Amino acid sequence: MASKFEMKSLGDLKYFLVIEVAKSKHGIFLSQRKYILDLLAETRMLDCKPIDTPSEQNHKLGLYPDQVPTNKERYQRLVGKLIYLSHTSPDIAYVVSVVSQFMHSPSEDHMGVAMLILRYLKVTLGNGLMFCKYGLTDVEGNIDVDWASSVNDRRSTSGYFTFVGGNLVTWRSKKQKMVSRSSVEAEYRGMAQGVWELLWLRRLLRDLGFGPQKLMDLYCDNIVAIAIAYNHVQHYRTKHVEVDRHFVTEKLDAEIISFPFIFIRVSTGRCSYESCVYYGLSQLA
Repeated sequence: MASKFEMKSLGDLKYFLVIEVAKSKHGIFLSQRKYILDLLAETRMLDCKPIDTPSEQNHKLGLYPDQVPTNKERYQRLVGKLIYLSHTSPDIAYVVSVVSQFMHSPSEDHMGVAMLILRYLKVTLGNGLMFCKYGLTDVEGNIDVDWASSVNDRRSTSGYFTFVGGNLVTWRSKKQKMVSRSSVEAEYRGMAQGVWELLWLRRLLRDLGFGPQKLMDLYCDNIVAIAIAYNHVQHYRTKHVEVDRHFVTEKLDAEIISFPFIFIRVSTGRCSYESCVYYGLSQLA
């Protein structure tokens, strides 16, 4: 770029859009420690009691007629900052996506969950993303689904993480667009979303000259959904996910992806929901 534009070097990048960048012989580390401290100070939570998980297990949020409203502007400002913070904190991705669904009509219950996230962030101040050079370009992902998790419309939530060369690069937690009649159906829709993300990464890496050299693994903890993916016989029970089924099967036949089974206890995707149960997180440490 220096041959095309007038430029000067200012040294290694250290701070960019409130993201702290630390470079070492081990790799590059991204964090938002100062951003978290400023947020805790702004919300008067610097002296709060820390907790080990970003929300309570099995606590389902919803909209109820008797809910007590809270300050809408304050809630929207707080959740907006948490959304930006999740750029370097994938462990809060799921619960942040949940509280962001109630921006139009927040209640004291919703605000309470947002405050729990702040108490969790006090514990994880030094956490962030580490990018190491392992000399690999393998692409893999991990998907999981929280079936019928929305108490108001019973739509499921999909979550995925993707890795390139052993480094976490993308993640997402999003409510599905339609109601699934079974956990297998919800899982299969989540598998299709995960495949789309892996294909996008594959195209991007090839454009950069670093295409993956082997099959891309998409780990899944639902053995029935995996069996459907590998079964070429159309079944009447899978007609409602026919488009996703043919899409996934096509990529399997082309030997672009594979679906290894992974036991739920060590499933990375499980971190994106079910309140990030502390036991599950400790198994990944």
